[in-house]
Amino acid sequence: MFDEGEADGGAGAAAVGGIAADRLRSIIERVERLEEERKALAGDIKDIYTEAKSAGFDVKTIRQIIRIRRLEPAAVEEHEMLLDLYRRALGM
Repeated sequence: MFDEGEADGGAGAAAVGGIAADRLRSIIERVERLEEERKALAGDIKDIYTEAKSAGFDVKTIRQIIRIRRLEPAAVEEHEMLLDLYRRALGM
């Protein structure tokens, strides 16, 4: 017979209630580390927007440009055509 440490192929992970505790801990720690990195990146992005604003750029427009650049060219074209159509319908 073998103990719980051998049940996982000898990787040394203690299984508790059918859960490989070491594997679970590793996953949680990786997510936590990435969450911290995301916070740091969000702070960096905020600083860039502050810099843009102090340089006289409109941050709302910059955010919109970034959102548009993420889209496929066909989606951007469709959006712009609809926007133009709606503007003309409203006499703008």
